[in-house]
Amino acid sequence: MGGSGLPRGFFWGAVKAGIKASGRPDVAMAVAPRGAIGAAMFTRNQVVAAPVTVGRRHLAATGGRVHVVLVNAGTANCATGEAGIEGCRQTCVAAAEAFGCIFDEVFPSSTGIIGVPFPAEKVVAAMPELRDALGTTPDHAEAFARAMMTTDTKMKVARAVIEVDGAEVRIFGAAKGAGMIHPQLGPPHATMLVYLFTDVGADAGQLRAVMGPAVEESFNSISIDGDTSTNDTVLLLASGGSGVRLTERVAEAFENALKLVCGSLAHQIVDDGEGVGHVVTLEITGAATAADAKVVAKAIAHSPLCKTAWSSGDPNWGRLLAAAGYSGVAFQPERVTISIGGLQVFALGMRSPMFDEAATHKAMMEREYTIAMDLGVGEARCRFLTCDLTVEYVRINADYST
Repeated sequence: MGGSGLPRGFFWGAVKAGIKASGRPDVAMAVAPRGAIGAAMFTRNQVVAAPVTVGRRHLAATGGRVHVVLVNAGTANCATGEAGIEGCRQTCVAAAEAFGCIFDEVFPSSTGIIGVPFPAEKVVAAMPELRDALGTTPDHAEAFARAMMTTDTKMKVARAVIEVDGAEVRIFGAAKGAGMIHPQLGPPHATMLVYLFTDVGADAGQLRAVMGPAVEESFNSISIDGDTSTNDTVLLLASGGSGVRLTERVAEAFENALKLVCGSLAHQIVDDGEGVGHVVTLEITGAATAADAKVVAKAIAHSPLCKTAWSSGDPNWGRLLAAAGYSGVAFQPERVTISIGGLQVFALGMRSPMFDEAATHKAMMEREYTIAMDLGVGEARCRFLTCDLTVEYVRINADYST
């Protein structure tokens, strides 16, 4: 990660607790010795994991105060009944005892297979080693990010810095996610977990205000497979270690920096999607509302016919138009234009006279390209990041639990 440049007021680390069958590090921790203020957004799935339930309770009980973030990979601790809740609670109590805080200042998260009993005793037993593993260097922060990985093939981190009156305000983000990715995050969504650390000083309300737009433009605007996880979580923590407060004067620059970090992490998640060969940006313009534009984008992003065509670079624009047509958003096909990789393929209700199948196929064989669709209805737009659907994705998920 080069240099330090990490937010002051946090320690990170990870250990092997024996949860992952691979034997790799599987419990990650971040600690704010002087405490931090947090705001979170969680999955809108009706089925939620035990740590989502417990994390919501803890943030409500403390007014957003967080001392420890405790993440395990290898089991989702979802659909595990009261035993899962109790196991999650036990790990929070153990972390609180180890780090001198109250148990509801511990924020838990889990990722892995749904329905597997939660081995709380392994997490509890790892606590002394975790305490020794913590530090403030980039290596410690990367260890935190790596331990969360399940089907991920790459660590996902991002940083940004803004300067306020000669003082640096730093943001560091770590994320995991490669499959079961269609976050639908709402206030108090394998899984997407995102932890954002900053040394700005702020209250929970201020954090929620800057977090909402950043999440909407990034994590709520990506999809790998259309499946919304039971565990998805985005947590933003502010330590105040920079000495700079999140005042109205600072807010715009801070929000822009936060959007950069979230946008980078969101792109990294899609780029590391299970079996992904092509990253596709959907630019939907000319919609009546931004919500309409996103509905059209999601219809295209979740169409197996569209996604499989992208895997082989097949310029089948009819599938794009059909997906938009059944999305429920009203438009007139004769006013729609579609371009793929900057090449027009559809206009005025029919195949564009400029459509060049070979050139379009070549554009679609690039690792990344954009599909642009203008609905010709209004001025609203959205940008949505997605990917192709490949045989490798099917292979990974056909035997994920066996």
